[in-house]
Amino acid sequence: MTKYVRHLLDLPRGTKRALALLVDTSLCILTIWLAFCLRLSDWVSLSGIQLITIPVSLILAIPIFITMGLYRAIFRYIGWSAFVTVIKAVAIYGLAFMAIFTAIGFPDIPRTVGILQPLLLLIGVGLSRFSIRYLLYDAYHRILRNSERKNVLIYGAGHEGRQFGGALGHSSDYTVVGYLDDDKTLHGSIIGGIRVLDPAQMKKICAVHNVRTVLLALPGIDRKRRNEIIEELREAQVAVRTMSTLDAMTMGHSTYARMYDLDVEDLLGRDTVPPNQSLLERDIRGKVVLVTGAAGSIGSEICRTVAKLQPKTLLLFDQNEFGLYNLESELKRLWSDHQSIIPLLADVCDSDRIRNLLTRWQPSTVYHAAAYKHVPLVEQNVGEGVRTNVLGTWAVASAAVEHNVERFVLVSTDKAVRPTNVMGASKRLAEMCLQVLNAQGCSTQFSMVRFGNVLASSGSVVPLFRRQIAEGGPITLTHKDVTRYFMTIPEACQLVIQAGAMGTGGDVFVLDMGQPVKIIDLARRLVELCGLTIKDKNNPLGDVEIVTTGLRPGEKLYEEVLLGDNPEPTDHPKVMRAHESFVPPDRLRHYVCELRRFVASDDVQGIRKLLSQTVEGYPSESNDKGLLN
Repeated sequence: MTKYVRHLLDLPRGTKRALALLVDTSLCILTIWLAFCLRLSDWVSLSGIQLITIPVSLILAIPIFITMGLYRAIFRYIGWSAFVTVIKAVAIYGLAFMAIFTAIGFPDIPRTVGILQPLLLLIGVGLSRFSIRYLLYDAYHRILRNSERKNVLIYGAGHEGRQFGGALGHSSDYTVVGYLDDDKTLHGSIIGGIRVLDPAQMKKICAVHNVRTVLLALPGIDRKRRNEIIEELREAQVAVRTMSTLDAMTMGHSTYARMYDLDVEDLLGRDTVPPNQSLLERDIRGKVVLVTGAAGSIGSEICRTVAKLQPKTLLLFDQNEFGLYNLESELKRLWSDHQSIIPLLADVCDSDRIRNLLTRWQPSTVYHAAAYKHVPLVEQNVGEGVRTNVLGTWAVASAAVEHNVERFVLVSTDKAVRPTNVMGASKRLAEMCLQVLNAQGCSTQFSMVRFGNVLASSGSVVPLFRRQIAEGGPITLTHKDVTRYFMTIPEACQLVIQAGAMGTGGDVFVLDMGQPVKIIDLARRLVELCGLTIKDKNNPLGDVEIVTTGLRPGEKLYEEVLLGDNPEPTDHPKVMRAHESFVPPDRLRHYVCELRRFVASDDVQGIRKLLSQTVEGYPSESNDKGLLN
């Protein structure tokens, strides 16, 4: 049927006009006969003088219809304005027809025929236009949409699930074939025309209905049950997606429904760490807060969190002009007091600029997130990495001491523990800079926060893997046994803020992040949650292949978060405190001076040697192939 409809729609424009003209001619003749039948209350045959009504009708109607543009309209797009034109054309025709056969009159032709026939013709012409649109154009697109729609299941028949079902009911891309719900009392019932099905039959349901996507609508369940459901969906080999409630509410009459990948929390496989609100607010509410590296993935999230906690002033410090502009614009849309958001273009290594800014704004809390963090890039740019990570930290921290900043919190990394790369060593040396400043009895309370890899941050494996999956693979891993600790960006930023509030000076805070995750398992999880399969020797017809490329310079197989074995509990059940050793203040100051000299001359070997003398675990020889721990 679709083929014939498409053929009719593709006819030449002239042919379509000729067909419309033929239809209107036929309608003129048909409505004249019906007008006589209605008037005479019988099925009659026209004869004699009655036949003159036919040529008169055609002579009047066709020229008027042509003049009024009835054959210029495109029927597939016809609307109310086109129907108004039809009414006007038939009205003009009707006046002329009535003038001849009602006002003047002819023997054997009832005068009411002159009134009935134009009314019947109006109905006939109007219906013909809208019928052609419906039967041809709309029918074609309904058939086409139905053939291209994707069948989906919605897991969750609660309020949110019903919202999603209603939104997708107006979508031209998806057809909801059923709800899945753990509530057995709902199984077999119908909600909004959609049947509620048993999740235990999920594999069979997906096979019968050719379902390749399941939409999660489970806002109220705990993380453990959510993870169990996601594992079940992985086994069913379906893509797992979600959709925002706002999208569902605003798509009542939309033909486009947006689905999103699962949140990174679903990839983490563990409960995120709940924040302590009093700790979050302690050093922020009503105070001037400075965030360095504000345009970065961690820094920008810290700024978003801080903005919600109502500081007196939020200072956005970064040298990335475009990133700073975007962050300022975003925060001003979310925060009514635009005057309290101050973007500051500056380099953390520019001591004079930093001192001037601290003198002017007098921040009470500083969150230092400015750093170069990508291991391979820092290995190739040793001088610049150390300049920012160590000398930049020293410059900002020293200025903070001079200006009596109350709290200074350094964003650190688990790569600072027995580091095998310049990035990790530079971050450990930055930690020691703060420990030395704190040990000299200053009023500023310094804290360091160490955490593992952050899911979905810039340079994270998750965006990379998702892009590689979208491109059909392969997914690239450096080593099949690489493991990492993971956390989410909001979780990491909340930890930074809470740790600063708990600091007593010189503290290193670490998060209990559960068990480390094998990167290859994370890659498999991402592939399977996209409804795809891994291509390997056991499944050569799979969708996405995983290949290993070898460890990069300075990369470790696994990471640690503590140098020692003496973590202490804190006010937060998931946060631990460690007091770690550091070099004496005089020696560290000497090392900083030497480091500044090596950086100025771009003496890579000198920098590496100094780091090996200062940082426990960093090798004395440059390592171009990476180290395995």
